[in-house]
Amino acid sequence: MNRQFLLIFLLLAAASLSLALGQVSVGPAALWNGLTGGDGAGALTVQILRGPRVATALLVGAAFGLSGSIFQSLLRNPLASPDVMGFSAGSGLAILGALTINLAIPMPLIASAGGLLTAILVLALARPARGHNPLEGAPAVTIVLVGIGIGFTAAAISSFLMTRLTGPQAAEAQRWLAGSLAARDWSHVLQLALIGAVLVIVLLPQIRNLRLLELGSELATGLGANVKRARLGLAATAVLLAAAAVAIAGPIAFVALMAPPLGARIARTADVGGRLLAAALTGAIIVMLADLVARASLPGLQLPIGVMTGILGAPYLLWLLSREIERGEL
Repeated sequence: MNRQFLLIFLLLAAASLSLALGQVSVGPAALWNGLTGGDGAGALTVQILRGPRVATALLVGAAFGLSGSIFQSLLRNPLASPDVMGFSAGSGLAILGALTINLAIPMPLIASAGGLLTAILVLALARPARGHNPLEGAPAVTIVLVGIGIGFTAAAISSFLMTRLTGPQAAEAQRWLAGSLAARDWSHVLQLALIGAVLVIVLLPQIRNLRLLELGSELATGLGANVKRARLGLAATAVLLAAAAVAIAGPIAFVALMAPPLGARIARTADVGGRLLAAALTGAIIVMLADLVARASLPGLQLPIGVMTGILGAPYLLWLLSREIERGEL
């Protein structure tokens, strides 16, 4: 059996559990009634209260998973992901800055600008370490370490900007920075679906370049790839995918880091296209289940989803770091 179908089954199971469980549980009959366009309390819960949230979680997780998979393939390093390298923090900082000065620009555009500017800054600071473009020759550890520093800086500036907000604004901003899917509706789903569809269409013709780049820069060049342009195009696409997710749900930590290796292991695929699909499916599963636990674990209290992904991701990151140190990569 194709192992991709296992991930699809797990995705459907996670979506069903997320729709059915919560502070108020929905039985199988009411769940089916809601999914098929019926009415009643169960349908209201499924279609209005939980449906948009679950759909948003699916799209956010898929975007983070794709972004992480691109970066890890591009830099050939398991630590490479938009959250670890500070790109998600840069997107979050841009949005928080816009909220502070009441800038009336769509959040996805602000997040994209913040993520791209952060990526440019990380690459610019990493360049002197090797004297060439960091995306060529893959000094991945340099990029990751510089990105971590930039991420902490962005987080510190975000904390300062929080002091410029009023009490309710600051509380909501703090919740969003930790990652939250509260009060998401179908407009958020439509917005992220449209942006995600455009970025996936942009990504599809780049998969061939990603396959070639995994063979090495010299061989990729010999096979007709413009290495510099291909790397920059893939990096920009990955940053924009992460920024779109951050604009809707906040900089949810560790999803982009965990989804690619976990998805590849479950799907048992080495092909680039298969790994990208597996990472997207796994990211969606992680975010949906994390959100379910965050909103249903404590009666009367909804935790930020970033708390749940942090509990899972922090030990994984420490394990990765220890492994890289043992291999002499850090």
